[in-house]
Amino acid sequence: MIRPARPDDAPAIFRMIGDLAEYEKEPESVTATEDDIRAALFGPEPAAFCHVAEHTGEDGSVEHAGFALWFHTFSTWTGKRGIHLEDLFVHPHLRGHGYGLALLRELAALCVERGYTRLEWAVLDWNEPAIRFYDSLGSSSLDEWTDRRLDGAALAALGARTG
Repeated sequence: MIRPARPDDAPAIFRMIGDLAEYEKEPESVTATEDDIRAALFGPEPAAFCHVAEHTGEDGSVEHAGFALWFHTFSTWTGKRGIHLEDLFVHPHLRGHGYGLALLRELAALCVERGYTRLEWAVLDWNEPAIRFYDSLGSSSLDEWTDRRLDGAALAALGARTG
């Protein structure tokens, strides 16, 4: 089952973010706290949104299978909103059950229903299983684009107001 995340999902979402960071070989990069995630998703002005996949075991127990955390984008070329998928994660022991596909289908359906023109995300170039999966969906690589980032000291230096 795919559903919008609720505030009581925040601890599980936060744990899965840590699991994703481990998978991407950057566990030390997670500086967010569970409270940060709760505020970002469920505060008065959400910065992002999240859907969770639930898995029901043979014994009837329900566990979080994965999540898709996303935020709105805007295209000046189309004049419409879109969705940027920040994180997509499915627990390794539940991969191959269709949860990743179901989460992406849910986001694509939101785009269609709301008139959004794009669903975009980034994938690490070494993550061949994910790339093959995304290729199988008909997604295209934006080879002519290179992601850029300012953070840390470079962000502080550029953002320092003078005068």
